[in-house]
Amino acid sequence: EYFQCSNCGFVQTEEPYWLDEAYSEAIASSDVGMLSRSTMFSTAANNIIFNLFDHSAKFLDYGGGYGVFVRMMRDLGFYFFWHDKYCQNIFAQGFEADENSSYSYELVTAFEVFEHFVKPLVELEKIFKFSRNILFSTKLLPANNPKPNEWWYYALDEGQHISIYTSKALSIIAEKFNLKFYSNGDSLHLFTDKEIQPQLFQSLSSYKEPELKKPSLLQ
Repeated sequence: EYFQCSNCGFVQTEEPYWLDEAYSEAIASSDVGMLSRSTMFSTAANNIIFNLFDHSAKFLDYGGGYGVFVRMMRDLGFYFFWHDKYCQNIFAQGFEADENSSYSYELVTAFEVFEHFVKPLVELEKIFKFSRNILFSTKLLPANNPKPNEWWYYALDEGQHISIYTSKALSIIAEKFNLKFYSNGDSLHLFTDKEIQPQLFQSLSSYKEPELKKPSLLQ
């Protein structure tokens, strides 16, 4: 069953008793968009970090999966490190973050992670131990409020997407942690204590998709 907050529109499942089965494979077999996402987000992160943060500092990718994004960001010259409790690090070996370290990072990235949280506020407390700046992706619930069987992002076949957010819900979370919230209005967002022009964030978070010579088979 799915439940929706009457105040902010946040949607969450009943207590997810199926997670052991859902995470028998850390990366869902239907997630064929992981590489294209990493390419797009590395472009946006490159722009955002270089223009808004100390780009010579160290960064952490939380829920880093196979390490593709970390490898791409290191290839671009950023000191990125990997963290994921559930997935094997394949492409960023040797650059694992020490979870018990008190070292703070300039910024944490968390792409396609928030929708997996059973207790979002508890998980965010863990991330904020690494940094007060979080650049993350999660699809916002469309304005027409689609039901689970009416929107692909619920990913009903996999059972891993159990928390769906609205802009208002994320704004409330930011306020709770005394942070500011910026968004491109779709899937890329930022929690930070920095003052940023919203239009600047939207401009920096844009990415140009490669020109297709043939129809993509991603869908």
